[in-house]
Amino acid sequence: MRLTDDMKRVVLEQRLGFAATVGADGTPNLSPKGTTTVFDDEHLMFADIHSPGTVENLKRNPAIELNVVDPIVRKGYRFKGRATLHSSDDMYERGLQVLAERGSSIPRERIRTIVIVAVDRAAPVLSPAYDAGVSEAEVAATWERHAEALRHSRRGEAG
Repeated sequence: MRLTDDMKRVVLEQRLGFAATVGADGTPNLSPKGTTTVFDDEHLMFADIHSPGTVENLKRNPAIELNVVDPIVRKGYRFKGRATLHSSDDMYERGLQVLAERGSSIPRERIRTIVIVAVDRAAPVLSPAYDAGVSEAEVAATWERHAEALRHSRRGEAG
């Protein structure tokens, strides 16, 4: 499927995605991926820096779901698809190039694999707060106050 401009915007802004794969025992495995980005109009990608469980799961079963959500406005997308693993081919090199173009300073030797996800389906993720008619600005203000309260409490504990 073709990624919409808004899907690309959210992924490019957030960078952190959560990858769900299927473990050898059939149970879900969820892992944060701080290098999640847009590869092209139909693919997302992330780097395997230290993801042995995710990579092993994808070798057995390439099914994957990536969720990318803006935690402040509580909106994002879930992307379902199939992953391919690249560690020494042209796609690996292109993935490294994409990461560099997006400002990554991760040394090449730390990136074991580039995981390319062919997106088959995507759906929005929305907080239930929107069901009650709350505006995006109100949702953001609530979470910004919450984040500030956390920062304040952490400063108090440290001092």
